[in-house]
Amino acid sequence: MSEMSFEQMLEESLKTIRNGEVVEGTVIDVKPDEIVLNIGYKSDGIITRSEYTNEPNIDLTTIVSVGDTMEAKVLKVNDGEGQVLLTYKRLAAEKGSKRLEEAFENKEVLTAKVTQVLDGGLCVVVDETRVFIPASLVSDTYEKDLSKYKDAEIQFVISEFNPKRRRIIGDRKQLLVEQKAAMQKELFEKINVGDVLEGTVKNVTDFGAFIDLGGADGLLHISEMSWGRVESPKKVFNVGDTVKVFIKEINENKIALSMKFPAENPWNGAAEKFAVGNIVKGTVARMTDFGAFVELAPGVDALLHVSQISKDHVEKPADVLKVGQEVEAKVVDFNEEEKKISLSIKALYAQEETTEETAEEADVADVDVEAVANEEE
Repeated sequence: MSEMSFEQMLEESLKTIRNGEVVEGTVIDVKPDEIVLNIGYKSDGIITRSEYTNEPNIDLTTIVSVGDTMEAKVLKVNDGEGQVLLTYKRLAAEKGSKRLEEAFENKEVLTAKVTQVLDGGLCVVVDETRVFIPASLVSDTYEKDLSKYKDAEIQFVISEFNPKRRRIIGDRKQLLVEQKAAMQKELFEKINVGDVLEGTVKNVTDFGAFIDLGGADGLLHISEMSWGRVESPKKVFNVGDTVKVFIKEINENKIALSMKFPAENPWNGAAEKFAVGNIVKGTVARMTDFGAFVELAPGVDALLHVSQISKDHVEKPADVLKVGQEVEAKVVDFNEEEKKISLSIKALYAQEETTEETAEEADVADVDVEAVANEEE
């Protein structure tokens, strides 16, 4: 039996490898576009940038260091230059696929960074395995622009796993719906009619504003926004505003809100301020053919009937008054129960005439008294 040469003995001591085999090695050199591994074989293993990651132009020296240990899969035992061509990316993808399969079966919540925003949805990568989240499953509400999710970390579950068809679908909407349901349940268990809460304006419409109460939305109707008159909610509120409201009504899963706090009711003390006979000032708020409504305070309007505008005949209120004009009038009727107040400017003229007549009579009386006194002298 012939003796083996040193080279033959060294070769025998080195392991043999095959295409598709997973090997472990130590990094002995790193270049921006290439990693060199000692895999215990007669040739070193090479991992090119494209076989390490899907990210183009990345500098491998920033993420791998000499001395690191890593696993890779053999693509070619001889790449034509006597080196072993390895892939880290494909091995990671296989592991990632297995990981996603387990997550799919266990309904596990995953977290990953959004790597790409498409017209139809978002792409995330889990252990080098691509997961697609359709636009319809990104949120529980319609979102036209998904660009805000670029590079963001999001949570999702795997709703469909079919690697053979390269179809791995993520679902974020499901989690949001579940979270909101839990928050809604918690909110309804602790709120009651009359509770004062802080919320955030979520949406503003012509008829009111929807307020996010932290688990459910409540409707703040235009009629409940102020004791005064609100022409348009959009002139009062903006999305994102923080508002203080109280719960007016709870009907199953619907919440009616109000900002008309009882303590701020302008009719408090109105019986004294607007008692019959009092002279008051106000601003013409609106007009009809039969009269003008005068705002005496925010939320307190009084009717100035066309027949009470002047001592002279007035055909239409608009002939002598205009919206925004300040007027002075006398309260001639007050009904607190029906919240109705009637005013009269005409009554002021009558009062002035009465005062003048009384003054004239007083002057005449003074003259008479003086005449009698003179005669007696």
